[in-house]
Parts: sequence; C-alpha cells; structure tokens
Amino acid sequence: MTTKISKIEDKVLEIFTGSNAVISALVVFLGFLVATLLITLIGKNPLVMYQALLQVVSGFDLTRGAWNVRYIGEWIVISMPLILCGLSMGFSIRAGLFNIGAEGQYIAGLTAAQLIAVGFVRVTGERVPIHFSIAVLGAMFFGALWGGIAGILKARYKVSEVVATIMMNYIAFFLHRLVTLNIPGSNTFKTPNFPAGATLSNPVLSAITNRSGLNNGLWFTIAAVIIYWLVMEKSAFGFSLKAAGFNRDAALYAGMRVKTNITAAMAISGAFAGLGGAVVSLGMFNYGRILTSFDNYGFDGIAVALAGNCSALGIAIMGLLFGMLKSAQPLMQLRQIPREIASIIMGLVVVFIALRPGVQMFVEWRKKRRI
Repeated sequence: MTTKISKIEDKVLEIFTGSNAVISALVVFLGFLVATLLITLIGKNPLVMYQALLQVVSGFDLTRGAWNVRYIGEWIVISMPLILCGLSMGFSIRAGLFNIGAEGQYIAGLTAAQLIAVGFVRVTGERVPIHFSIAVLGAMFFGALWGGIAGILKARYKVSEVVATIMMNYIAFFLHRLVTLNIPGSNTFKTPNFPAGATLSNPVLSAITNRSGLNNGLWFTIAAVIIYWLVMEKSAFGFSLKAAGFNRDAALYAGMRVKTNITAAMAISGAFAGLGGAVVSLGMFNYGRILTSFDNYGFDGIAVALAGNCSALGIAIMGLLFGMLKSAQPLMQLRQIPREIASIIMGLVVVFIALRPGVQMFVEWRKKRRI
C-alpha cells in the first residue's frame, strides 16, 4: 500500500514539475476548479459561469438559444492590450529583468497616442491618411522611452528595475493627467474627439462581428506576437538577451554588451506596452480619456506573461484566456454570479505558478528522504 501511494505521489509531482506547457494547463485547471468550488459554496450553480464563458468565446447564448458574433469581437478587443502588456513583461523576464512598469509605459503610450490624435491636425493644419500610424508610432516611442529610462538606471547605476518601474508608474499617471487636462477643449473626463483618420476603427472587422469594437489593433497585436517570437527565438540579439538573463557574468565574459542589452530590453519592453496604450486609446474610444485611476492592463500583463511562460504563443493564449474572463464578468453578473470570480481565477493562476519552485524543493526533499 505504501509503495502504491509513493508511485501516485511520484506521478503527481512529475506532472506538476513537468514541461512549461503542462504546468500552464494544470494551473488554469486548478484555478477553474477552485472557482467552481467557491461558486458552489455560495449556493450558486457553477454551470452558469461556464455558460457565460462559452457565450464569450462562441457567441452562443445557451439560455436563449441565440447566437451573436459580437461577443467574440469584444472578447478579442479586451484581449489585445492584455497580450501586448504580457509581451512587455515577458520580454524583460527573458532578458533577466522584472519590469513592473508596464502600466506606466502603457500610460505613456496612451498619452502620446491621444496627444498626437488630437493635436496633429491642429499643428500641421493637414489631414493625412496615415494619421493613426503616426499616433501608434508615437505611442511606441514614448513607451520605449519610459521603459528605457528604467533600463539606463539599471545598467549604469544599478538601480533596481523593480523599484524604478513601480515609482515610474505613478509618475506616468500624474504626468498624463497634468498634460491631458491642459489640452484645449478638454474637461475633467475627456479630450475633444479624435479626427476620423486618427482612430483604429475598421468598418469591415466591425461589420463581420456584428458592430463590435474590433479594430485595426488586431493587426498590430498579431505583428507584435510574431516580432516577439522572431527576436527571442530566431535572432542573435534575442540570444544575447537570454544569455544575459541566464548568467550576466558569463555573458560579459563572452564579450556581450550587457549594459546596452539591459537598456534595449527595457526600451523594447516599453514599446510593447506603449503599443497596448495606443490600441486601447485609439481603438476603443473616439476621444482621449483623462484617467482617474490605473487601467491595470500593465499589471494584468504580469500574470499573462508568467502564466504563458514568457513565450510568444503562451502569452497570446493566456492573453485570450484572461480576456475571456474579463469579457465574461458582465455576463456572470447578469446571471447572479459575482464578477469577482473571474479576478479570483486570474489571481489563482499566478499563485499556482509561483508555487512551482516550492513544489520542486519538496520533490528534492522527498527524494533525499527515500535515499
């Protein structure tokens, strides 16, 4: 009997310490399992939650027997900034850095996109067909600049990137309010409307998804995932970043420019988050918002990157998963399921991922006990 228990224990531990893909699938399963138990404990039917999730990803409402593709479009819209901020976090982790400042870099990008969208025509007096492209590039540039500052502080002065980026989140937020509140025609909530050419709206995508908010941000997000994969998996630059992340001293000994790589990694990380700000500001709204609190896409991106093992495909899948949970929150609430359940699942996924080193230590301890 003891031998059989030991074999079962070994199998369970082998699964939990197996490949990254297996771990991600397992922690998601555990997150949903705990959420199911919580819903049951408060006297609700957990199947209602799964009906809401099915409606988001398929558009089909089981309660009414109706289908509306709009839900799919809105799911993708909410997932796009999560994926981009996940790429931001993932890129820095692969380079051996921990970028907590994706939210600030996102805000820097959002602010730049809004300023360019509102002010470009006023300054130049001309309307150009690539107005939204200029705004997107501006968002990426300022996101990269905001991330690059933390990179320089880390590379040259050995300032912890964790502390620097956390503080820069608040600086970015209050600078955003200071700047946007002073745009002519703004009130305490919004700026004047954007010119039509400055938004990411796409009538074809919107029509296909029954007037959803799906927009050209989709193409930027897909391109970002591909670029992330190419840089990290197929380029010498990506190899040098990963080498420095694994062992900085060894990378220096090999002649790699570690300080330059640190700055570049943080800048590129910021560019991904800045692009997320542009996708939200120009894709979801036709006016500039004056933020009263964090949007939290940057913070959620940390969970997306960790759960996706910082790989391009993993981040894309986890971004869609977390986007599904966020999109399902209003539907859950309509069905008398607390919308906070979705946030609990996302939090549990991260907690279970964080437990992995502890499980590995336990495995090693058990092996030593048996020897």
